Amino acid sequence: MIPLYSGGVIKNSEFNVGLTDWTVPLGVQATVNSSSSGNKFAEARTDGQPSRTVYQTVQIQPNTHYSLSAWLQVSAGTANVMAVVRTPDGQFVAAGATVAKSGCWSMIKGGMTSYSSGQGQLYFEADAAVAIWVDSVSLQPFTFDEWDAHRQQQSAGRARRSTLGVVVARGTDGAPVPNATVTAELLRPGFPFGNAMTREILDNPAYEQWFASRFTVATFENEMKWYATEGRQGHEDYRVPDAMLALAERHGVRVRGHNVFWDDQSTQMAWVRSLGPDELRAAMDKRLRSVVSRYGGGRVIGWDVVNENLHWSFYERKLGPDASPAIYHQVGKIDGETPLFMNEFNTVEQPVDMAAMASKYVAKMNQIRSFPGNGGLKLAVGLESHFGATPNIPFMRATLDTLAQLKLPIWLTEIDVANGTNQAQHLEEVLREGYGHPNVDGMVMWAAWHATGCYVMCLTDDEFRNLAVGDVVDKLIAEWRTHPVAAATTDADGVVELDLAHGEYNVTVTHPSLVSSAVRTLTVDASSSSSENAIDIRV
Repeated sequence: MIPLYSGGVIKNSEFNVGLTDWTVPLGVQATVNSSSSGNKFAEARTDGQPSRTVYQTVQIQPNTHYSLSAWLQVSAGTANVMAVVRTPDGQFVAAGATVAKSGCWSMIKGGMTSYSSGQGQLYFEADAAVAIWVDSVSLQPFTFDEWDAHRQQQSAGRARRSTLGVVVARGTDGAPVPNATVTAELLRPGFPFGNAMTREILDNPAYEQWFASRFTVATFENEMKWYATEGRQGHEDYRVPDAMLALAERHGVRVRGHNVFWDDQSTQMAWVRSLGPDELRAAMDKRLRSVVSRYGGGRVIGWDVVNENLHWSFYERKLGPDASPAIYHQVGKIDGETPLFMNEFNTVEQPVDMAAMASKYVAKMNQIRSFPGNGGLKLAVGLESHFGATPNIPFMRATLDTLAQLKLPIWLTEIDVANGTNQAQHLEEVLREGYGHPNVDGMVMWAAWHATGCYVMCLTDDEFRNLAVGDVVDKLIAEWRTHPVAAATTDADGVVELDLAHGEYNVTVTHPSLVSSAVRTLTVDASSSSSENAIDIRV
């Protein structure tokens, strides 16, 4: 395909004039070849590993986001290929990664942020001794204001709000009621936003009040996991997660099921590690049926089925390469209506973890989809989102764009940002980027309160007074719940248009002809629109 943004700041991005504007590094043999259709591309090979391509020197601007894309192929087999930007201050920044193959082109999407000005270089490198083919390279700059404007106006504004028509008519004869006053009061926000929850909430009213007044979704940090409910073989104890779920339900907080299994060897109980394949299958079947039957059928809103199965492979090593797809199949048979998530870290956070890059995430999800009997499963994408001290926001957006091609619900499931001088600012950037992406359907932070300290990021002190990151969270919650408070008046046809953030509302209608106000509950979501989904209110 042609380069995005016509190549941006990259010159000769399609190599139509040879290697003009590109530099061949020492030790690299490079040329421009043509396909049978006449398409030109650069081919580069390095003596030894990693193989490296030609590079282009570009003028890097300060305080600028850069969106990167290119098409890649390798001469034989497959290879992990990374896009690298050498910044003006001498750092080598990974801007994206993908699995490149021989015989077909693969797209790489990513990006990076520059905080300094000067000359930089863009190139690609592989982890195998192969020739790398490169074509349609693009590096497009955006000022921070341009990036924010796109996110706020074109993405968040369209994805999280709807304008719908409300028709007010008399209940007796259906005649329209002009000049009626219509107001809307938000009862519950539509976009799911939550936080991790710990067992301490059961004995701490201040923790309970703080959590329930802010969040609509919870994930139990550890309490629903296998090692928490069956620490000794055959001795199940669900009292703690039962009590936590009951507390959440009292407050209308929905809970994600975390998790059925965890593929990490280090999290397995000694008695599980000691089991042979047949014994393990039996123990897993008992665990799966126990937890999914107990909390399925609508009590939880999603299941993390085999947690982190790109990084770890305990069940695959014990039971074979189709262990994960088979587990999804079993969970789906018991609870076919609840979305089944593939929950993973370092897919959206940064591009240097080759185990979890977006192309490998897509391949694993397709393996689960293609397993016999899994065609009808309600699958979903779970991205943990444990960011370092300086999140790569352009890479985050590019990865979300890539995973959106799966056409599955996407949640950011365990958001936190490592401590640093600008932690609150960077958390706000991450949350705004997630909320602003039209394919993100929910977000949960990993900032559970503990008396002994938080995992990475604390929102409050021990008295539940906000820290700086907590102020950011409260600010965004208030902003995302905002809707016009001014009353609107129906026209001659009894119609009024309301622009509302998605959620559940009490809509109140007043008119001199009414003895008392009429109040109706109204749900506004992505399917609501003024032209297709007018709401009739009979008074």
